Amino acid sequence: MRAVVVGAGFSGIGAAVRLREAGFDDVLVLERTPQLGGTWRENTYPGCSCDVPSTLYSYSFTPDTAWSRLFAGQREILAYLQATAERYRIGDVLRCGVAVLEAAWDGAAGRWLLKTSDGPYSAAVLVLATGPWNVPRRLDVPGIEDFDGPVFHSAQWDHSVDLTGRRVTVVGTGASSVQIVPAIEGQAATVNLFQRTPQWVLPKPDLPVPAAFNRLMDCVPGARGALRAGQYALQEGVGYALRHPQAAHLLEAGARAHLRLAVPDVQLRRHLTPDYRLGCKRLLTSSTFYRALSRPHVRLHPTAVSAVQGNQVVGADGTVVPTDVLIEATGFRVGELPLAKFLHGTDGRTLHETWGGEPQAYLGTTVSGFPNLFLLLGPNLLGGSTSAITILEAQLTYLVAALAHLDHGGHRAVNVRPTAQAAHNTAVQEALATTVYNTGGCTSYYFTPAGQNTFAWPWSTGRLKRRLRHFDADAYTSDTLSRPLPLPAQAGPRPGDRTATANAERP
Repeated sequence: MRAVVVGAGFSGIGAAVRLREAGFDDVLVLERTPQLGGTWRENTYPGCSCDVPSTLYSYSFTPDTAWSRLFAGQREILAYLQATAERYRIGDVLRCGVAVLEAAWDGAAGRWLLKTSDGPYSAAVLVLATGPWNVPRRLDVPGIEDFDGPVFHSAQWDHSVDLTGRRVTVVGTGASSVQIVPAIEGQAATVNLFQRTPQWVLPKPDLPVPAAFNRLMDCVPGARGALRAGQYALQEGVGYALRHPQAAHLLEAGARAHLRLAVPDVQLRRHLTPDYRLGCKRLLTSSTFYRALSRPHVRLHPTAVSAVQGNQVVGADGTVVPTDVLIEATGFRVGELPLAKFLHGTDGRTLHETWGGEPQAYLGTTVSGFPNLFLLLGPNLLGGSTSAITILEAQLTYLVAALAHLDHGGHRAVNVRPTAQAAHNTAVQEALATTVYNTGGCTSYYFTPAGQNTFAWPWSTGRLKRRLRHFDADAYTSDTLSRPLPLPAQAGPRPGDRTATANAERP
């Protein structure tokens, strides 16, 4: 194949659409599970929804979706991905149920050689679209294996378990927990929530979108684009505050006011008040979480879990909670690329070995020693406010430009220079040093065990988009073929081609 894309979530589907739109038809998407959708396929827990406005959390080339809420739920987002894949005929190049087991760069052939559950593949270009929220972080305490009842992670929700009238314990107060607790407290007899660290929570204006509003958006030219631009500007305003700690005080004041209004109990409010700066951890939004914690049958335990004994969950402060169902809302091993241990570069070393626990890439996209490899949503690209789809589309522009450079220049491979990668990452770390991410006084998944922030982008999204708008060939070495590759024929349908897709199913 010309290009193999690994993963069929937002990143993989977007990559397939953009590559085919640019005329690269010889593309294949390999998905290890039976269905596309990525994190929106895996996470089916009650209350699961996006914390970015729906209009912004969608592809710019498929903006005409009539979302039912300001912040779409999991089922609607998954339906959007399925409809987008159908609209652009991604099924033609999608192979579900195919797991990539290993990949190695063959310098002589100038190709990636892949071992998969479906046999061998090879590709000139390898695109990893596996996403940062891929590997669940399980609760690792003594006795968890012997828990006397159902236990499951939020990303592996067991829908066969009926919570009605059960004593439910939830561990963790991150992004999934603030959605799960309000969604299940009406069913459960009791809900006990273990909180290791309190979180900053802003109100979430999750309102239904009237059908009349969607009709208006469809009738007025440019209306959806204007709405998207307005939401982008609002998100960038939040991002500015996170990059400039002195500006974060306004957001903190709003979060404190939200807490005071929603939680009348002074002691509970004290337990829910963070002692670090807003933005140091992932910023959460919910207008129902605090109210749920104020219910008489819901109890917050401001302590970590230290052990499980039979059907009892034991806190580090000695708290003992009888439990029928144990839910791990403990997040993901962010930064642990699933294929890193099985991806071999020019010197035979794996990406995991090359990184040595400190993931880094040039513009979060390419890694020195791994020619023609492109990471989507790679290291130091995301932030506390920006839509991941905006970042993704900027990377896809760069990917298409890189492939065009290969073809028009008659090149076989591009490999980012070590000096370019090192200079970029030095600048990133220096810029991060003054942001809330690094100075907020907390520990978060943004950091490696050695203390390096390998998650956040320290500048504006606009700056990132400008950096990724053109392929900067000077930052790379290029192998030249004896004769140029044939230029790709134009393919379709194109993003925005409404005539070819007018009858496509929409969520």
